[in-house]
Amino acid sequence: MKKYFEFDKLGTSYRREIIGGLTTFLAMAYILAVNPLTLSLDAVPDLPEAMRMDKGAVFVATAVSAAIGSLFMGLIAKYPIGLAPGIGLSAFFAFSVVLGHRIPWETALTGVLFSGIIFIILSLTGLREMIINAIPAQLKLAVGAGIGLFITFLGFQNANIIVADPNTLVTLGSLSSGPTLLAIFGLVVTVIMMVRKINGAIFYGMILTTVLGMIVHLIEVPNKIVDKVPSMEPTFGAAFEAIFNNPASLMTSQFWVVVITFLFVDFFDTAGTLVAVANQAGLMKNDRLPRAGRALLSDSMATVTGAILGTSTTTSYIESSAGVAAGAKTGFSSIVIGVLFLLSLFFSPLLFVITPEVTAPALIIVGVLMVSTLSNIEWSKFEIAVPAFFTIITMPLTYSIATGIAIGFIFYPITMIVSGRRKEIHPIMYGLFIIFILYFIFIK
Repeated sequence: MKKYFEFDKLGTSYRREIIGGLTTFLAMAYILAVNPLTLSLDAVPDLPEAMRMDKGAVFVATAVSAAIGSLFMGLIAKYPIGLAPGIGLSAFFAFSVVLGHRIPWETALTGVLFSGIIFIILSLTGLREMIINAIPAQLKLAVGAGIGLFITFLGFQNANIIVADPNTLVTLGSLSSGPTLLAIFGLVVTVIMMVRKINGAIFYGMILTTVLGMIVHLIEVPNKIVDKVPSMEPTFGAAFEAIFNNPASLMTSQFWVVVITFLFVDFFDTAGTLVAVANQAGLMKNDRLPRAGRALLSDSMATVTGAILGTSTTTSYIESSAGVAAGAKTGFSSIVIGVLFLLSLFFSPLLFVITPEVTAPALIIVGVLMVSTLSNIEWSKFEIAVPAFFTIITMPLTYSIATGIAIGFIFYPITMIVSGRRKEIHPIMYGLFIIFILYFIFIK
């Protein structure tokens, strides 16, 4: 096992990989609670039951698809990246597709399935890998930094340190509330351990925050540890219903807009995550992503698997950077993540102690680590600074990694051509320029 994952070459160990896997899992575990609530439209009253997905079935589909996807990533691509249904795509699935367009959730799952199959085809042909490797090094650095700002903003939001404001959009929240103080405690403790260079500081910070939360009654102590696994029957295989029972529903422009949106967002969210995490782990070689094809294939296969099980698009998680910060460097940590997701099927009561206040400090600290790539961007060259800055700033401002990438990639060819550096632009970047413009015109 150590030889397969090259522990000695990468300077890692079982202990570091296990702690890294645990850290990533804890940072991702919220999806096990959030995804069933989102896809069942639990927050929307007075809906026909036919529009709601079964929460128990979605919980199992979420855990199993996350486990399979993470195992794919670990064994095939050997990257320390966990996969699970993406919360942004889950929200799009539930609120835009099902609630907004009134597309049955079974048909929406078919859309996810189709997008995953297209992903697999693109991955096997090598086109996805070519696109990622065609992205210039400066924009890759910008993507990593932008994602760092995005997840830091997410962490502040989860802790209610930053809250919505009708006049200024966002503002400072109440720092005297119990949950926010708990998150601040976790942040301070984690920062101290990081400064002291304690391995696994992020993981230990989450544990200490959870324990304190229970002591002061901000986190409910679970009344049981093990619970039975719900049935997946209500959602399993539902993605095939429209294909066999109502193929006409797949011939509409509305359906294919849904497929293209799933395809677009997952493609570039995954690309951004892979580049950012690989950069952070020191796995990039000559500004290229080793085994990129395998990583992309793993992600594609996970999407298809998740659609068949009964959940929205399964994708690579940027929270994996928390595990990398805790020491993970190989796919063994992804195997740990996969095993933990399988175990979570039986220990679901314990997962609800991992609240947003517990994971918020981890996201904030990881954001600090990821924006370090800013120092390597050529800010003195305005043709580089503009697309890099737009990539970085629009990710948190639009709440979308894919949108940030799109805006930056639109400006890159423009500034490079005007500055006389046309020959440095890879032909694929021109294609992306056109695709992104069309995306904003017809889809976004």
